[in-house]
Amino acid sequence: MSNENAPYSCDTFVVLPPLTDSNFRIFGKNSDRPANEVQEIIFVSNEYTNENKDFVQCTHIKIPQVSTTYRCILSKPAWCWGAEIGANENGVCIGNEAVFSKITYETRDHALTGLDIVRLVYIVECL
Repeated sequence: MSNENAPYSCDTFVVLPPLTDSNFRIFGKNSDRPANEVQEIIFVSNEYTNENKDFVQCTHIKIPQVSTTYRCILSKPAWCWGAEIGANENGVCIGNEAVFSKITYETRDHALTGLDIVRLVYIVECL
């Protein structure tokens, strides 16, 4: 099968106790991001996300900063602010899934991306 005909999938799974050893939870995801896209693994401390700023610069827009944030480890495309997958200090794990919008393409640079929303859930657990 050539790469141009390769199927794309964005699947997420979780295995919970009692099906795991030692009460561990297993979270996994395969990504449909482009094969040559650089993925960064980053640690975001609550000090970093809470530098007394009034706003947070996301991929395309700024949003108001919150007073309390959480530490997290993220896997993210290098070009954007958001995250593909990760976990925060409270054990919240999320994987980005493809959702197709009816919003026109021309408005995409004036809104949060799906990856931005994933990162925001990790750091503020607001959604």
